[in-house]
Order: sequence, then structure tokens, then C-alpha cells
Amino acid sequence: MFAFFESPLNVLHLSSKLLGAGLVMLLAGIYGAYLYAGAMPIAALVALHAMTIIGPTLLKIGYVMRLLAQHRLGQRRARVAAA
Repeated sequence: MFAFFESPLNVLHLSSKLLGAGLVMLLAGIYGAYLYAGAMPIAALVALHAMTIIGPTLLKIGYVMRLLAQHRLGQRRARVAAA
């Protein structure tokens, strides 16, 4: 599994997926927990409130992964250009 994270391109693609999932979770959580006016079971309401916490967490993790992957790709390109 750790070999997957050795490639900056793999990390970059995974970070894009995490950013997308985090954004979807955040927006769905905000809509369902705060904007939707209909009745819903308490379990669904708790899950929607949890999504407003988990969504931004995934956004932050995905953003840091993207920064690290871009940094590693930049270092690789600098080494190739210097050689």
C-alpha cells in the first residue's frame, strides 16, 4: 500500500478525489442539516451534521496531499532539467 504513495501522480489523483468527496459531503451536510425544512429521522440528522465536520476534514487532507504531490513533482522536474 505504501508503494501507492511513492508516486506523486497517484497522490495527486487521490487528492482530487478527496477534495471532490469533501466538497460534496460539506454541501450535502449543510443543505440537509440547516436548509432542508422537512422532517427526517434523528439518525439522518446526526449523519448530516457529521458530514459538515467530515467534509471540511477531507478538504484539508486533500489540499495538503495536493500541495505535497505538486512539490514532489516540481522537485522531480528540477532534477530532470538539471541533468
